[in-house]
Amino acid sequence: MIARIWKGKTKLEHREVYKAFMQERAVPDYAKTEGFVKLIFLQRDDQQFAHFELITIWKNLEVIKNFAGADFEKAKYYPEDKKYLIEFPKKVTHYDVFAEG
Repeated sequence: MIARIWKGKTKLEHREVYKAFMQERAVPDYAKTEGFVKLIFLQRDDQQFAHFELITIWKNLEVIKNFAGADFEKAKYYPEDKKYLIEFPKKVTHYDVFAEG
């Protein structure tokens, strides 16, 4: 299995609407992709921003390419992200999952 990790941030005032958007739009998008296993969506705040980390788990790299395209390390964004995100990291990070508890 492969873990795909993306990080992003919004202004604090956009935190709840962005969380709702991701639950309504992104989560179903991931879930409908064959070979998707699960996801963990994390959020924390500092004094200025809401920080997000999305960890998705996939059966293998080919499945990720079906979801993300041939340039599978490129981050995937939705048009609505422009309303909320402050930065747009170009790449995601991938890890082999070698153990689960």
